[in-house]
Amino acid sequence: MKLLTFDVGGTSVKYGICDNGQIDHHGIFPTPITIEEFYEQLVAVFESIICQHIIKGVAFSCPGAVNQKTGIIEGCSAVPYIHDFPIKDKFEELFQLPVTIENDANCAALAEVNFGNAKGCENAILLVLGTGVGGSIIINGKVYHGSHLFGGEFGFMAMNDELDTFSALGTVVNMAKRYNDRIPGVAELSGKDILALADQGAEMALEERKIFIKSVARSIFNLQHAIDPEVILIGGGVSNYPLLLPLIQEELDTIYQKLTHTTLYPTVKLCQFKNDANLIGAYVNFLQQK
Repeated sequence: MKLLTFDVGGTSVKYGICDNGQIDHHGIFPTPITIEEFYEQLVAVFESIICQHIIKGVAFSCPGAVNQKTGIIEGCSAVPYIHDFPIKDKFEELFQLPVTIENDANCAALAEVNFGNAKGCENAILLVLGTGVGGSIIINGKVYHGSHLFGGEFGFMAMNDELDTFSALGTVVNMAKRYNDRIPGVAELSGKDILALADQGAEMALEERKIFIKSVARSIFNLQHAIDPEVILIGGGVSNYPLLLPLIQEELDTIYQKLTHTTLYPTVKLCQFKNDANLIGAYVNFLQQK
């Protein structure tokens, strides 16, 4: 079944034709400023596609808390005009085809479980380490949304007595912020810069990397024992860092040396899909919903 899939982000909207997990006819346009321009762009893409392909439906990956029952995207995001009204109904009016919408992190998880590094797993967790920490919980092959659409919002977890959150401690973006705050008045470094310094043995960079890795490893330990997935996947830009998994495994080993009462060791993998993950996951969600 061929579907037109869209991945709506704060800076750009990607699209493609998805069939059995394969993306064809890739395209991208800057995220419009207004909702009227947004609709115009979507319709223009749709009309250009249906001239050449038979499309059975349209599937969206979007930021925010997507309410599958009402077709409303709750919460807030970098695309404010998509929230708090029945946008699914509007999409179906525009395209005159069945439409589904799912949260972007949930789409990425569905892509991995159905076609990627969690293929064959019924239960999985996805951690997206970006500007903050997002994520998704897959139970019995489907997204667990939670009673208030907060399923997978791991970034809110409190990590210490100061109530620093997982998002505050467990991303390289905030690692860089902490590092730069310690040396004011000089050119600010990125997370990638600081990881490179840590690889070279720079003391302060090593300290900040340790905070980041420890937070991720502890969260993985907690999530493994709270939800007991078959696999925990890590996505986001930092997943390209070659030492990420070895450092997490080393920190997990330290935890298990201290907490000897458990032998439930998590299986941790990197996501297979990068730029196409949300488009593929939107396709999977359409098949599940329709």
